[in-house]
Amino acid sequence: MQLINPAYTDPGRVAHLAAEFQTGQPYKHLVLDNFLRDDVAARLYEQFPSVERLTKHWKGLNENKSEGSNFPDFDPVFSQVRAEIMSPAFAQWMAQVTGIQGVFVTDDNLGTGLHQGGDGSFLDIHVDFNIHHEKNVHRRLNMLIYLNRDWKEEYGGGMEMWNADMTRMEKIVMPHLNRCLIFETSDISYHGYSKITLPPGQTRKSFYTYFYTPITDKALLNQYH
Repeated sequence: MQLINPAYTDPGRVAHLAAEFQTGQPYKHLVLDNFLRDDVAARLYEQFPSVERLTKHWKGLNENKSEGSNFPDFDPVFSQVRAEIMSPAFAQWMAQVTGIQGVFVTDDNLGTGLHQGGDGSFLDIHVDFNIHHEKNVHRRLNMLIYLNRDWKEEYGGGMEMWNADMTRMEKIVMPHLNRCLIFETSDISYHGYSKITLPPGQTRKSFYTYFYTPITDKALLNQYH
């Protein structure tokens, strides 16, 4: 892997990360600062497409944000990062770190893409879908790489991680440049971010990836069909 900070691929570090992931609270997760090479993260930030260039815009009761996976319309660095994340080597690293074997990324908008939100953006606390509705595979992990330089605490926008009965926010992860958040998606992985307040020209930006495994439990599949 050429674009990832080599500190995270050292075998000793991988073993440490695996132990940290398993003990994450309120659900299994990791927060990895300086995840990409500095030059790669800087290029992603500088070339992040405008909101108008993204293909989907959600503005409703539960969310206010935009997203897109139209990578041919973006600077080539986005496709380069996407290719690395979708590689067998990265899948093997992710399996070692999380203990979830056989993970892969689908080649569609439910695999990788970009999120962006302007002033007033929010995402209500929720859990994610379990089954890919077209490919019938099991969503197991989320990975978000934040791409926000000089993000201030007063902007808000931290990823809130809540306990299983949604009575308490147990952790908040601020979306600073080149910070990677990996967490297990399950029935209790409640997360989201509150309404943000931003100055003109500022947006909340991230590169998302969802990891899947084949479905081995037919009862699980039947729940969604």
